[in-house]
Amino acid sequence: MHWRVTNETRQRLLADRAERAESFVQRFQGLMGRASLPMGGGMHIEPCNSIHTFFMRIPIDVAFLDAEGRIVKQLSAMPPWRTSSIYFKARSVLELPAGVLGASGTQEGDRLVFSPSEAPGA
Repeated sequence: MHWRVTNETRQRLLADRAERAESFVQRFQGLMGRASLPMGGGMHIEPCNSIHTFFMRIPIDVAFLDAEGRIVKQLSAMPPWRTSSIYFKARSVLELPAGVLGASGTQEGDRLVFSPSEAPGA
């Protein structure tokens, strides 16, 4: 299943084909090894309060979300082979193609909403 992710605060679509990683294996693998992350794609990792970009080939935008979906920290264009800090208020993380957060005007404190997507191949 894919997910539509909307910045409710700014009424902006961030992704319409986001995947969700909930199992240990899914969370561990995340986006590792992927050659690209197309616009409209993303990865929602739950539970999660810190990430790494080891074995990734692409930079990503990262939003750390609290239990209500509010952004407690965001990182723009996090390069491969890095680790984030631990954000203790975060309960999940949304990884997006680099540039999406800036282009949408998304800021810390904004609330994101997830809903099932009817994307092709979903």
